[in-house]
Amino acid sequence: MKKIISIIAVGLLAFGTASAQDDEQAASMEELLRLIQQGQASDSQEARQREAEFTTQRNRQQALLNEARAERTRQENESARLEQLFEDNQARIVAARAALDERLGALKELFGVLQTVSGDMQGRFDGSLTNLQYPDRSDFLVALGSKMASATELASIEDIEQLWFEMQREVVESGNTVRFNHMVTRANGEQSEMEIIRVGVFNLVSDDGYLEYNDDGSVSELLRQPEGRYLGTANDMMGASAGDVLDFGLDVTRGGILGLLVESPTIRDRIEQGGIVGYCIIALGAIGLLIAIWRFFGLSSASRKVSAQLKRDSANTDNPLGRVLAAAEGNRGADTETLELKLSEAALKEMPGLTKGLLFIKVISVVAPLMGLLGTVTGMIKTFQVITLYGAGDPKMMAGGISQALMTTVLGLVVAIPMVLLHTIVSGQSRKIINIIQSQSAGIVAQHSEKQA
Repeated sequence: MKKIISIIAVGLLAFGTASAQDDEQAASMEELLRLIQQGQASDSQEARQREAEFTTQRNRQQALLNEARAERTRQENESARLEQLFEDNQARIVAARAALDERLGALKELFGVLQTVSGDMQGRFDGSLTNLQYPDRSDFLVALGSKMASATELASIEDIEQLWFEMQREVVESGNTVRFNHMVTRANGEQSEMEIIRVGVFNLVSDDGYLEYNDDGSVSELLRQPEGRYLGTANDMMGASAGDVLDFGLDVTRGGILGLLVESPTIRDRIEQGGIVGYCIIALGAIGLLIAIWRFFGLSSASRKVSAQLKRDSANTDNPLGRVLAAAEGNRGADTETLELKLSEAALKEMPGLTKGLLFIKVISVVAPLMGLLGTVTGMIKTFQVITLYGAGDPKMMAGGISQALMTTVLGLVVAIPMVLLHTIVSGQSRKIINIIQSQSAGIVAQHSEKQA
């Protein structure tokens, strides 16, 4: 059709051109008709070709449709056959299980117990320290549990004996102390193989102290070791020989108590909790202790010299009593009132040396608890501020803040109580010497008064 339209257009164009230009010779009407007939013949041939192709495609689609219908019928038949086969197999499985249960009889309960025991022992072995030496037994227990869970396999006599052996070995190893080498993760993150000792199923120790058994089966050092006495028993264990009996800090909870000991603060941590106020209290306590020791030895020396002076007839000026007696000997010819005044003057001169530093010790014993109370009050203020900001939903946070606040009070009492005792001892020595001086002075005055009378 397009070709026909094109030929007509060409013809019209030629006709228009011939009409416009008379001097040129136009194509004849017969030739135009011939061209039109040729175009119609060509279009008829193409139409017949298209009809043939359409017929061929239609026949092909029909063949495919017939094949699909046949395949559907075949699949439906196969599905019905498979459903029937499935039902038959189900019936056979039910019959086989019934026959198996009938043949097992009482053994069915035994296999159920074996399955339960194998599962329990698998969990126990995974968390046991003996798993470091016998890691392959978990694979056996997993295989045994899978076998007991399936309906196609049963446990053999060898499997039951192996399970019994593993249980017995765990019981025996729980009472043994074994030394072996193992890979250990140190506190700094490095891994190295070292000699360790397994104490039953409770603790692991090495030359560096207690070790921790992790959930993934690895061994690592504790980031912080317990107190020195427990750490000392671990070192003794490493240095012991076979058959030695020694004391050891055993954690029967398999790490529970040891974790609490590690988390509990040490004395240094407690002191650091006191902050600046706590350090000031400790500094005052140290100064007071030094002064008390200095005055204790000084007064003890003076007391010995005074006791020696009491046994001598002549005055020695290396002690307070001797200097007072020397003043009395220098005023033998004076009257009673003058002698009394001279002795009082000499005794008063000895008082500052005998009471020096005692007031400062007493002041420290009073100021230390007051500073501790100051630190407690400021710490409680900070704790209440934290509660205001974050609420009181975490008792552990509140307890930690209150504990830190009360630490200054503890430090104040720790300093004040010894200072009171030391002040009592030192001041007692001082009063003893002063009483001797006063009694000797009074005796000298009375004796001098009797001579004059």
